[in-house]
Amino acid sequence: MLKKTPLNAVHHELEGQLTDFGGWEMPLWYKAGAVKEHLFVLEKSGIFDICHMCVVRVTGKDAFELLQRCLTRNLEKMAKGACGYTMILNEQGHVVDDCIAYHMDGNRTDYVLVVNSNRDVIVVDHLNKHKGSLDVTIKNEAGHFGKIDLQGPKSADILRKAMEKPDLLNGMKYFHFLGDYDPAKNHDVHLKGGIPVLISRTGYTGELGFEILCPNDKTLEVWNLLMKSGGDDILPCGLAARDSLRMGAMLPLSQQDIGPWPFVNTPWDFALPRDKEGKLTKSFIGSDIYKNPPESYTFAYCGFDPRKVDAHSGAKVLLDGKEIGVVTTCCLEVACSRVNGKIVGTASPDKPADFKPRGLVAGYVKVDRKLEPGTKVTLKDARRSIEVEIVTDIRPGRTARVAI
Repeated sequence: MLKKTPLNAVHHELEGQLTDFGGWEMPLWYKAGAVKEHLFVLEKSGIFDICHMCVVRVTGKDAFELLQRCLTRNLEKMAKGACGYTMILNEQGHVVDDCIAYHMDGNRTDYVLVVNSNRDVIVVDHLNKHKGSLDVTIKNEAGHFGKIDLQGPKSADILRKAMEKPDLLNGMKYFHFLGDYDPAKNHDVHLKGGIPVLISRTGYTGELGFEILCPNDKTLEVWNLLMKSGGDDILPCGLAARDSLRMGAMLPLSQQDIGPWPFVNTPWDFALPRDKEGKLTKSFIGSDIYKNPPESYTFAYCGFDPRKVDAHSGAKVLLDGKEIGVVTTCCLEVACSRVNGKIVGTASPDKPADFKPRGLVAGYVKVDRKLEPGTKVTLKDARRSIEVEIVTDIRPGRTARVAI
């Protein structure tokens, strides 16, 4: 029996293409299709059901000490109302999960971790394993909350229309949040109708956007309120567009691009607590791997046309005909094309006046050697071989950091 989110009936009413996603019945796309959904997020705003995600709440006198030990991010620099992207590693330096950590109370005694679908029990077990005699309560909040993501340039305008106090969004910084999904702890931040929410200026698309957590029984009401506030500027989006958007934004997928192998030499080194000289500012579980890191590398790539290979069937990476690794993600970045060899997107300020993107294949490879940007490699599956280029960025003109 597949698990269903509080918005399952909505997906059926909208004639979504539903699939089994890790034991959840989730929409891949709706009638508009994944390509239009992807582009709509870049131009206006998309709304996503993300209720399959998980929340772990860590409270108590020693909550900071436990998480400082178990998370890669240095929490000393995280003030109340701030959140941060971080890895959870095991003793071998392998990724248990990536997550966003929220500092809730300013006293370092209340933190929320938003972790990936079906990783909640694994993360709770990992934290309990390292808890020891610390005064900490670790609670799996599954079933207590709903989660809806609102992403795209119009998202702030739409969210303001749905809020009781819209001025709270003014000047809100990237990776900061307001409120709480627990009604008992939220006195200030509500959507119309008195719905308590946690609103974070974060997301998985690379665009201006928000992740909204609410009490589980208010999820449908929040969805309907946002849809009404958005009018013609909002479009329901499924997991396919979410996947292609996150890839174009240079973000990893847990247990696919990062997982049970060493977290070293990746595009996501910013999740590690390094100073300006590149030295770690704290020790944490798994940090010993950085004393002598193995020859393992993950790089982003972008192709020259829309053709793809199947990353889920073991597509290989070849350099000068020699196998050097595997493809972990392969998607179509529908908003981009090559113009005179350069990657140009719909948001590029220097795009041609008549620019119409054909789409470019892009994603990540895990290889056994360092590759310089601009290196050409071949991706090969059972059907085809395609040439791609190692790059440091994919979709240009992303809006995630713009001022509100």
